[in-house]
Amino acid sequence: MTSAHPTDLTQCTAHQLLALYRSGEASPVDTTRALLARIERLNPTLNAFTLVDEDVALRCAQSSEAKWRAHRQSGGQGHDVGALEGVPVSIKDLILTKGWPTLRGSRTIDPKQVWDVDAPVTARLKEAGAVLFAKTTTPEFGCKGETNSPATGYTRNPWHLDKTPGGSSGGTAAAVAAGLGPLGVGTDGAGSVRIPAAFCGNFGLKPSFGRVPAYPLSPFGSVAHLGPHSMNVQDAALMMNVMKQADARDWTSLPADNTDYLHRLNEGVRGLRIAYSPTLGYARHVHPEVAAAVDNAVKVLEQLGAHVEQVDPGIEDPLEITTGLWFLGALTVWKSLSLAQQDVTDPDFKAQALLGEKFSALDIQQLNLRRGALGSHMRQFMQPYDLLVTPAVAVPAFDIRAPGQQSMTPEAMLGWTPFSYPFNLTQQPASTIPCGLTQEGLPIGVQFVGRMFDDAMVLRASRAYESVCPILRPKI
Repeated sequence: MTSAHPTDLTQCTAHQLLALYRSGEASPVDTTRALLARIERLNPTLNAFTLVDEDVALRCAQSSEAKWRAHRQSGGQGHDVGALEGVPVSIKDLILTKGWPTLRGSRTIDPKQVWDVDAPVTARLKEAGAVLFAKTTTPEFGCKGETNSPATGYTRNPWHLDKTPGGSSGGTAAAVAAGLGPLGVGTDGAGSVRIPAAFCGNFGLKPSFGRVPAYPLSPFGSVAHLGPHSMNVQDAALMMNVMKQADARDWTSLPADNTDYLHRLNEGVRGLRIAYSPTLGYARHVHPEVAAAVDNAVKVLEQLGAHVEQVDPGIEDPLEITTGLWFLGALTVWKSLSLAQQDVTDPDFKAQALLGEKFSALDIQQLNLRRGALGSHMRQFMQPYDLLVTPAVAVPAFDIRAPGQQSMTPEAMLGWTPFSYPFNLTQQPASTIPCGLTQEGLPIGVQFVGRMFDDAMVLRASRAYESVCPILRPKI
């Protein structure tokens, strides 16, 4: 292999793997075998996967290898390869994948039923030649910002095995951080892509709502987004080019998007207008090491030529809106379960569902009106700015804790991540990128929030920051 790439294929980014395949210096089968061996060694400790299908992965890799061989032999003429041909990708176990059970971290779902549907994102990845090899762990029905469930146990953080990887896409984030696949698909209903990306030191993107089609729609409604986890920003942009393709099954999805998210990725931030809000005006308990690291990240943006203004957006903490809508989603799922199924659910999920019973029809309408006012306010606030920068999460990764260990109050559920959930309500694109380590050696993340529909700008700013502050990898 050339010195431009790691010698360990499991440490290569998607772009590095594609370059190696193109030159013939490595093959998708080489990569998949190395990945499966690493999973066998590390996953018993990390518990990032609920399913690993070696046979399917190797068959897909062999098919991709044949396509790359034909492509090279033809000089690239007449033998096209997919945008992700031969690149391993994992799928969160909330997302339908044909031939594999989607158990949603729950003991209430029968794995032996027919699984014959691919969700839109799964279908697009397969069409692009990705090697789908595993389903990643999630808390039951994606119900919380840490990853444990009665069905799969605890998922651990590769940076510190006693710490949570965050959630609900904790398995996805732990896998990408540990070199168990360069790409993973997560979901984000209140921060579930960005929280684990921050805790595990990856890049994570919550696109504008509807940019990545979903099917079936989440019981948690229009706060739920799908987005990429990756080792760097360039790979996430490549994933977005694939994931954003239209699918008629999602009636909430946005019109077809012809944007090439790689095209202007390296144009930098010089001249951009950035609002910097260290607390969003209401966050009271930001860890001092988090605050300092994010402040330094903003200074980097200034050094790169951005015009930064420290300003709060003038909003109140929308925690009550978020958790109210979330508890109603949990209640929706709860009511679909039999009494026997309810008896085997996570106590945290049960507590959320029971809190959902307290809301009247008028309460629900008022929550949605308050949400609409917040969305309108933020669209107006963002008019003079290209980006809003905040911490990603107010704290570093905390200790793993058992289900039911905390009372299920809104503050206990999400009070430690006050920067993530507002942008599920407003549906704006938002990314998390690492910006340092604590003294304990835990990753810290900074969040870039864009105007609605301007996902490309969020990726561009993230890439500009990454270009001078590369993402570190855990030693595992």
